[in-house]
Amino acid sequence: MARAGLTAERVTRAGAELADEIGLDQLSMARLARRLGVKDASLYSHVRGLEDLRGRIALLAADEKTIRIAEATAGRAGKEALVAFANAWREYAHRHPGRYTATQIPIDIDPELAAKAPGPRRAVELTYGMLRGYGLAEPDLTDAVRLLRSTFHGFVALEAAGGFAHARSPQRSWDRALDALHTLLEHWPPSREGDSS
Repeated sequence: MARAGLTAERVTRAGAELADEIGLDQLSMARLARRLGVKDASLYSHVRGLEDLRGRIALLAADEKTIRIAEATAGRAGKEALVAFANAWREYAHRHPGRYTATQIPIDIDPELAAKAPGPRRAVELTYGMLRGYGLAEPDLTDAVRLLRSTFHGFVALEAAGGFAHARSPQRSWDRALDALHTLLEHWPPSREGDSS
């Protein structure tokens, strides 16, 4: 009864699509098997189980999100790069909520599989590269990366949960937040002595 041509990649992509529809937390091997028209046991020929599937979805999503951010920021610097980066991040989270969730939680991923996936490494390179345009160096680079990730993720998570009930448009708040981040990055406070660890 196994569908012809079923592979780990096809199982992962189908799992990602299903996670976007129903939420990563609702994804199960049984639901995915029904989606693919196979018996549950057939999936275990391609992925080790639910955690392995979630890990593969996380790697797929990291690759996709990084490609979108790279395309959006190519040839840009300063505020233009920051805004393009942030908008690509937010758009991906809106379009692919299940996949996005997978990129934000710790998941046990096969180290060999993870080593072959360029997305997570490339995401770090893109983020640090953009922030170097503001003249930042370590340890400020790491602190700024954490600030951006916290801001972007916090905003899209609250937005997805319906957490912005005020009449003011979330888009206007997003735009102002990016204005504020740009100003902060241009005037980053100097590191304190002994603040390198």
